[in-house]
Amino acid sequence: MSWRLTLVALLVISTPARAGAADVADLNLPVWSVTPFVVLLLAIAFMPLVAGHWWHHNRSKAIVATALALPMVGLFTFLQFLQGQPTLSVLAHELVKYASFIALLGALYIVSGGLVVHCHYRPRPAVNVAFLAVGACVANLIGTTGASALLIRPFLRINRHRKHSAHLPVFFIFSVSNLGGLLTPLGDPPLFLGFLHGVPFFWTLSLWPQWLVTNGLVLGAFLVWDVLVYREETPATEHVDHLHGRRLWIEGRINFAFLAGIMGMVLLQGELIEPWNEVVGILSMAVLACLSLRLTPGRLRTLNDFSWEPILEVAILFAGIFITMIPALTLLAQHGKNLGIDQPWEYFWLTGALSSFLDNAPTYLTFAIMAAGSEDVQILTANLVPGLDGPRILQAISCGAVFMGAMTYIGNGPNFLVKAISDKSGMRTPGFLGYCAYSAIILLPIFAIVTLMFF
Repeated sequence: MSWRLTLVALLVISTPARAGAADVADLNLPVWSVTPFVVLLLAIAFMPLVAGHWWHHNRSKAIVATALALPMVGLFTFLQFLQGQPTLSVLAHELVKYASFIALLGALYIVSGGLVVHCHYRPRPAVNVAFLAVGACVANLIGTTGASALLIRPFLRINRHRKHSAHLPVFFIFSVSNLGGLLTPLGDPPLFLGFLHGVPFFWTLSLWPQWLVTNGLVLGAFLVWDVLVYREETPATEHVDHLHGRRLWIEGRINFAFLAGIMGMVLLQGELIEPWNEVVGILSMAVLACLSLRLTPGRLRTLNDFSWEPILEVAILFAGIFITMIPALTLLAQHGKNLGIDQPWEYFWLTGALSSFLDNAPTYLTFAIMAAGSEDVQILTANLVPGLDGPRILQAISCGAVFMGAMTYIGNGPNFLVKAISDKSGMRTPGFLGYCAYSAIILLPIFAIVTLMFF
């Protein structure tokens, strides 16, 4: 695997035209080139319904992802060599981004798999709300991905005897995997990308009112929902509850050092130039993951029901997503300025709607640069653009990208990871459409309230 990543890195270095804003602007992709991406989304949504047994296997997902990605590789090769478009440079850039993405996600998955958090508490609604609230705060320190990988297993373990549990991973994705990570650039990739483009590190703390209102409303909705379904639990569940002592302890604490190392490398990547930031990040994540596997007792991973299947599922599906969504991101970058939006609420909803299906980091950056009229996104924090309410527009873009990543399983990287871990543990999650129904019912009214209050 390492030689393939090295080859991709060398391809980026040796390509005359670096993949960036200029390359994307020079591309001339047909509108129909977004078709494989749309088909892949439809497959993720409907295949579990029409061919659930076949789709359950990662090999089947790999067949579909490959069948849809290969035509795009062929198209990019054709455009590169017959029309002179820098499509292979853009493809190589996306592949390196994918390798960096999956290296981070995989390292966090492996390291967190060696941390066993024993939480012997009753699976009561108040306990669950407190757990999600803590997770939303932790997400700002170690990122939504880190918090999700670290906390989903103990959350599932607390509620393992619940009979009505489908909503639990869903609200975990809402709060911990998305909404919680709004207050620091470490919280979510779009905010870190903004930091790299000039937004002051502590500026995101100004978003605390939006963070507080949104997370408060979601946790309130969860409390009402969980109280209602908890009433339907059987007496056997209550009996199990009373067997639990109020104890909390952690095994495998050496993995906290590896977790700190991962966060440190994420920050270091921001100080390096491309593509070395990605190469150093990939290699460092691999080293930290290997150290965790080597130094953590195997019994701890057994206690966590550790399996490679969830991370392989994420790796397979997102490989197809990263390749097939290139035309969609390209068309957005080229034609976003023609949408005629200038109000904060328009930026909030449009950034959020696209972040529900596309990579929310480039979506954030596209609209931030478009609003600022410059790659110096810091302009929007100082209200230096005549006629624009810069801070409110950047607040709207930031909230839209972070919050609405929760609308679908593919809106943010940890979403699908939480689903895969939950399914593997026996706590079955809703399908793609079922999850979208949850998010539409719970989140859309809350986002409407946020719009009226802030944008």
